[in-house]
Amino acid sequence: MGRLNREHAMQHVEVTFGEFEVIAGNGQSQAAVMVLPPGESEGGDRNRHKGADQWLYVVAGEGRAIVEDKVYPLAPNTLLLIEHGETHEIHSDGNEPLKTLNFYVPPAYTGGEETLPAGRS
Repeated sequence: MGRLNREHAMQHVEVTFGEFEVIAGNGQSQAAVMVLPPGESEGGDRNRHKGADQWLYVVAGEGRAIVEDKVYPLAPNTLLLIEHGETHEIHSDGNEPLKTLNFYVPPAYTGGEETLPAGRS
């Protein structure tokens, strides 16, 4: 959470893509970026956010999301809702990295039992 500044209620951040990073948030929601290189994946049949919905927006790249054993194609401008408790895995299937902007409501990464995904530049 290196860029997160909680001193002011208003948050304004420049979105840059690299490793998975929570880039903004408050007590009700948070935003994060994730990059998966071609052929890599994140998550699995045990990956879920117990108390947070995840909105995943694809900025670049192609891939697929497996949510509760159902496959959803991912391409630029795709928006996918992964509801709290749903198991999910994200795959980067194209020739370029899969770049996503993710929103969690309420925050999923609070330093507790959730661990950060493996996305990277």
